[in-house]
Amino acid sequence: MEIDPTSSIQEMIENTDNSAMNSIMQDLAFAIPGVDEAMGFAEVMKLVKSMEYEVIIFDTAPTGHTLRFLSFPTVLEKALAKVSQLSGRFGPMMQQMSGLMGVSGNHEDMFAKLESMRAVINEVNQQFQDPDKTTFVCVCISEFLSLYETERLVQELTNGNIDTHNIVVNQLLFPPKDSNCDQCQVRHKMQQKYLEQIFDLYEDFHVTLLPLLTTEVRGVERLKTFSRLLLEPFQPPK
Repeated sequence: MEIDPTSSIQEMIENTDNSAMNSIMQDLAFAIPGVDEAMGFAEVMKLVKSMEYEVIIFDTAPTGHTLRFLSFPTVLEKALAKVSQLSGRFGPMMQQMSGLMGVSGNHEDMFAKLESMRAVINEVNQQFQDPDKTTFVCVCISEFLSLYETERLVQELTNGNIDTHNIVVNQLLFPPKDSNCDQCQVRHKMQQKYLEQIFDLYEDFHVTLLPLLTTEVRGVERLKTFSRLLLEPFQPPK
């Protein structure tokens, strides 16, 4: 399924008593870094709790988005602490101003909703940090930038106590030795250089090599064929 985090946030907020409070809640929610990724995961968590699945796969966004999501509980904790502090100082004034402006909502409702969101995200974070429940499979290609991003991701996952011991290297070229394709040979040589670095960096990891295909992986049969490559080592042409 494809998640629309924007509608998830709006649905969470829409039960607030009035439009003015809705607007404040929405501005606060969207201002928190990583909230879109977090709400997307929270939507899937609803399904996880209500149905029985053996395995659930989350196809995450690129590295920057994923790392932003992982930092979300910490960021939200700090934001809520600051909001609570402001609530204690300015709560009566906010209530008085709301009355003058004809807004009937209670500002405490807003803090309660943010607190409930924090509880969901913390539960998600605990699931992430349980190696018996979650592991992270890094997918990269054999090029400098991708290798750099993968190393950054692995370090951040390790710092976040998230299990990771699998790396998939995709789109590898394996031209036959008698191939007349100069571009293929040059690119193969470049890929092999970075592939050696991957094996050196991740000697304790399970590294899976996947070839560059001539067709798109679309449709059930092609997915089945492609999935076998994740389990059975690819045999390059001789």
